Amino acid sequence: MIYDISPPLTPETPVWPGDSRLSYVWSCERTKGDSVNLSTLTTTPHIGAHADAPLHSEDGQPAIGELPLDPYLGPCRVVELAAPPLIERRHLEDQNLAGVTRIVFKTGSVRNRGTFPEEFTAIERSTIDWLADLGVRLVGIDTPSVDPLDSTTLEAHHALNHHGIVNLEGLDLEAVPAGSYELIALPLRLVGLDASPVRAVLRTLG
Repeated sequence: MIYDISPPLTPETPVWPGDSRLSYVWSCERTKGDSVNLSTLTTTPHIGAHADAPLHSEDGQPAIGELPLDPYLGPCRVVELAAPPLIERRHLEDQNLAGVTRIVFKTGSVRNRGTFPEEFTAIERSTIDWLADLGVRLVGIDTPSVDPLDSTTLEAHHALNHHGIVNLEGLDLEAVPAGSYELIALPLRLVGLDASPVRAVLRTLG
C-alpha cells in the first residue's frame, strides 16, 4: 500500500508569511487553436511537502541540486506524538529507534491546511543532536518547519546541517499510522536553489 504524504498544491495553498504563493498561466490552449495545453508555473520551492538544502539557512553551503539522493529513499519510521510545542528527547525515549536512519514525526499540530498555522510543533536542537548520534540521516515533520514560526536563530536547521542530516517539511501524515515504511521523497535537481518540492510517499513493507 502507498500513502501519498504530499498535500495538494493549488493557488490557495498557504505558504510561509511573505513567501510566494503558487500561480500559473496558460501560455498555450487547445481550445484557442494551439496544438497543446502548456502552462507556466511560479511558486516558492518551500511549498507543500518540500526538502530544504543547507543553503537555505547557511551561506556557502550546498544547494538542493547538489545533495545526494539516497537519504530521501529507503526504510523510514513514522513516530506519532501528541503535538508538543517542541519535540524533545524525552518524548522519544520510549521508542525503539535502534537502526532507524529516517524518522518522520506525525504531530497533528496543523489541523487546517487551508490557512498558515500560527503555532505548530518544531524540533529542539538537542533532539537532533541525539538523533544524529543514533545514525539518523533524514528527519521529516508534518509542519511547515523544523524550527518554530518566530525563530530567528534556526537552531534546528543549523543542527541538521552540522550533522549532515537532510529534512522534509510540510508532510501530510493524517492518514498514516505510526510504524515502519519505505520512504520515497526525491527533490528536484534544481541548481543553485535553497529547496525543492517533493512528491513524498510512504510504502508499506512486505
